[in-house]
Amino acid sequence: MWIFDSYYRGCVELWGKKHGLTTASVAYPQSFYLHFNDPHCHWELIEGLQSRHSVNECRFRTIYGELDGYKVYANRNVADRIEKQTGLAAELYNVDVRHDQRYLAESDLFPCGWQNESRFDPDFQIPLSQIEVVVRGDPSLDKEISCVGFRAGRIRRLEGNENTVISDLLNLIKAHDPDVILFPFADTWVHLIVKRAKRLGLDLTLSRSGWFNKIASRSYWSYGKMNYKDGAMIPDGRILIDTAKSFTYQEGGLKGVLLASRLTGLSPNLASRFTPGTLISSYEVFEALRRGIAVPFRKKDPERLRGFQELKDWDKGGMIFQPDPGVYEKVHELDFTSLYPSIIVKYNLSPETLKEPDKKGFLSTVLAPLLALRIETKKRKKVDPEFMGIDSVLKWMLVTCFGYTGYRNAKFGQIEVHEHITYISRDLLMKVKEIAESLNFQVLHGIVDCLWVRGEPLSNFKEAIESETGILTEVESFDWIVFLPLADGLGAYNRYFGRLSDGKMKVRGVMARRRDTPQYIRRMQEELFRVLSRACSLVDLHRMEPELYDIRKRYLEGLVEVDVNELVIRRRLSRLSYSRKCPEASAVQAHLRCGFSPVPGMEIGYVVKDASQWMVDAEWNTSQFDHKYYEMLLEKAWSEIGILLEQVDYGLKNG
Repeated sequence: MWIFDSYYRGCVELWGKKHGLTTASVAYPQSFYLHFNDPHCHWELIEGLQSRHSVNECRFRTIYGELDGYKVYANRNVADRIEKQTGLAAELYNVDVRHDQRYLAESDLFPCGWQNESRFDPDFQIPLSQIEVVVRGDPSLDKEISCVGFRAGRIRRLEGNENTVISDLLNLIKAHDPDVILFPFADTWVHLIVKRAKRLGLDLTLSRSGWFNKIASRSYWSYGKMNYKDGAMIPDGRILIDTAKSFTYQEGGLKGVLLASRLTGLSPNLASRFTPGTLISSYEVFEALRRGIAVPFRKKDPERLRGFQELKDWDKGGMIFQPDPGVYEKVHELDFTSLYPSIIVKYNLSPETLKEPDKKGFLSTVLAPLLALRIETKKRKKVDPEFMGIDSVLKWMLVTCFGYTGYRNAKFGQIEVHEHITYISRDLLMKVKEIAESLNFQVLHGIVDCLWVRGEPLSNFKEAIESETGILTEVESFDWIVFLPLADGLGAYNRYFGRLSDGKMKVRGVMARRRDTPQYIRRMQEELFRVLSRACSLVDLHRMEPELYDIRKRYLEGLVEVDVNELVIRRRLSRLSYSRKCPEASAVQAHLRCGFSPVPGMEIGYVVKDASQWMVDAEWNTSQFDHKYYEMLLEKAWSEIGILLEQVDYGLKNG
């Protein structure tokens, strides 16, 4: 059975393909493991549990070894009461694991694949039918659904009054009976469609059973910023992907979502809605369950007490070599392939190996096949674009696995492991710098897992690095590259652009790459980069100066009659109340005046009407803009290119 949907509703429900659509409902009682360091101190609680629930004495495995305890057939509410009654003395396992994920792991099954194939095979087939649905309009504002695009082989356009459009849409879904629905802004539109279909008494064909699993919306803090996650109504028996909001889908397409599902044991509906950090933690949980390792409910291995000198020696983060700002020709960028995961695997880093380094670590063993798959897809995408999406999904999962080791609530993380990884990475980057200089290469810049150098022959340098570190590398060569300055004149760590030897531009940290840059400003800078991509040398760059200045002039003059929609600035709200005047505070009020209630973490769009007083309009309710303010943004975007031209002129004049 090729499983493409799973959930728990009293029992494990599975939907899959096997000579057509197949369903299965499997009885699977909820249970968890319980361990006490001294069970005699809690005999009354144990007897009370045995009188109300099925409780079996047992031994179970953790990453640190086996424990004696009990298997309690009860739900999380019981586990919460045990924890509260014992004052956190009880050690609980497998409490908050998804029941369908646990069932699949214990049954040697996984989603989106046949039982006899490998989860780590990138060549898997997709035996699913699919349709695409697009509702015209803004789901947060429009009160009526009057135009829907529907693609199932051919494109149809459904128009008319809302009752007719929704009825026709649900009838088409019933007729085609797809396994996959690709639907931009689905997590907003489906809620409205279901609500209005119920009011009209229509058959809810979006779900094959008529039921929906609900995910609540929420605001949450992650990596130093506030984020917002839309709620969702997920239909039974279908994969519904919000193509506009799903990071996994945007990076990897449908195959990327299905690969994430195969690896994590989660249904594609969840895999498409979760962040890379949640995917990597779910992958580790799924691997633990498949190996018979219990997953802790609360971490019992807090950071140990350490002296100041030890903390100072270990907790320094990644190594960075600050560049001198300027333009450089014939530069090579050497990048380690998934450096931090490679360190975890190569150096056998895991919470339980810190004190027992000879023991094979859990983290290193579960990340090894994921890393091998990433290396494979990275090779394949160079000759077959089909693998670009799944390679991107794997890249982001492996990127976040490092941060997850230091997350305080990580099931299999520990801050000392996090610090060991950065310690080794700093040592490796210093070794790479020394090797480069011993081979007469000039080191221009370095940041954590990559190094920019000048020199030849490159093949000798790459071979020496891989031989010394045991970690694979990738090299990109630039005809020229510009490291931009900070406000104080020193080189910025992550702001640069340059022309690769294949003629493409590589751009990082500039305004065209920022999410909040208005489209008009972004368009100007992207046009400038297209012109720069034709320059193979500093001499070519100098010749192109008149063309670049003409582009700048055209955009400055065009600002007079620009479409105001191209001037929308998008920002993510960290809060709703502000102690000072700022555009975000005005944007919140502008949205409230329009009857729209933003929440922390939500991304909103606005146009600046008067920068002197920070007066702004919501993006859908604007017709005016502050000309001088947007002219300043254009000049700011131009200045990032202007620095290059100044450096080129200076370099040519001074030989």
